[in-house]
Formats: sequence, C-alpha cells, structure tokens
Amino acid sequence: MTINEIEQEIIEEFEIFGDDWEGKYEHLIDLGKSLPPLKEEFKTEENIIKGCQSRVWLHSEKEENNIIFTAQADAIITKGMVALMIRVLNKQTAQNIIDAKLQFIDKVGLKEHLSPTRANGLVSMINRMKLDAITLNK
Repeated sequence: MTINEIEQEIIEEFEIFGDDWEGKYEHLIDLGKSLPPLKEEFKTEENIIKGCQSRVWLHSEKEENNIIFTAQADAIITKGMVALMIRVLNKQTAQNIIDAKLQFIDKVGLKEHLSPTRANGLVSMINRMKLDAITLNK
C-alpha cells in the first residue's frame, strides 16, 4: 500500500468515532498494544527520540529499497502514536518517507487534541523517521 492509501485507511478508522475523543484515544492505545516488542539490543541511547516527554526508542534499517522501522515507548499514548507512524511509514522507500505530507494527522485532529508535549513528541517522531530515511538513503 502507498503512504496515501494507508493515511486514508487511518482517517476512515478515526471517523468511526466522530467527535468521541475518548474512543479515539482508546483506539490509539490499542494500536500501541499491537506494536511488536523492540529487541533489547536496540534500546540504546542513540535510538531514543529527542524531544519526546516519554522515552521512545526507534530503530531504522534499510531492507532492499525499503526502510523498516521498529520502536518502543514507555507511555501508552506515545506508544500508540509511534505505532501509527510506523504503520504509515514502515516498508516504504526512503524517498516516499521523505516526501510524505502525513496529512492524516490534521485530518483526524490528532495534533490539536494532544497535549503540547505529546504534539511536540509527535513532530519529533516524524522528524526522526524522515532523518533516518535520509541517512539510510545514502
């Protein structure tokens, strides 16, 4: 699936909840629970995403032409946010990740309904994933 197709799928999932942000948060938490555990060897200081209030580890590697992301977070909402970002950007080419507009974030109202620290954390996640894609594309 393309990034745009995955984004559209997520928008439709969140539309089911309408204005029920409690339901949307529960969905986000469920997404976090589905995140596969990160191998202990990748829980290093260099894999911590700077700018997140909670601890988030992100491991990125290139497999053929695609970037593979794995992650772990120590806070449940943050874990859901990183799971969502991995769902959108995982197994995509570096260039597609770099070019991704990630419009689903605004369309589902995620940024405006997150606390300022979580919203900053989300931006930090996106920046780190794009930076890793740039680095791995060389």
